Amino acid sequence: MTLAAAFVAVSMSAQVYVGGSLGFTSFDDSNKSHSAFKFMPEVGYNLDENMSLGVALGYKQGSTSLAWELKNPNEDLKTFSIMPYLRYKFVNFGPVTVFADGALEYEHIDDNGAKANAFGLAVLPGVAVNLTEKLSFVSHVGRLGYSQAKADADGAKAISTFGLDLDNSLSFGLYYNF
Repeated sequence: MTLAAAFVAVSMSAQVYVGGSLGFTSFDDSNKSHSAFKFMPEVGYNLDENMSLGVALGYKQGSTSLAWELKNPNEDLKTFSIMPYLRYKFVNFGPVTVFADGALEYEHIDDNGAKANAFGLAVLPGVAVNLTEKLSFVSHVGRLGYSQAKADADGAKAISTFGLDLDNSLSFGLYYNF
């Protein structure tokens, strides 16, 4: 029984990873430059060599292009998010892996009491570099997707966005593979 429990623990732990990323985004509204930072811890499970399931929880502070579209480019804007994803690793070059995350996105935006919610579907391309057997450097570059946001106010209308953004969405992270 002890041998079976040890085998299960070793095989399960080799498939789990934890980590997260820090991100920085900036955009220009033609009058002023705005910026935001984000922190997104995450946990994932490798289904096989090419597929993983994971979830990232996030906190972002600062003005975003979405806030500008909602007519509120507040630099103190706070956003909480959850993003479950399915990762497909499609190219391996030794320690370097190129992947794409198919993600469902939810954000709750709070601007000193004024609130909004956003939902989205996105493909997030990325690159992972295995620094050691247990430690990986991960970077996401850009976003292709659809999102819809609506303020929690009477008469508010939803704002929908679809597009490819490769120039101002960059995040870096470290993962620890068990």
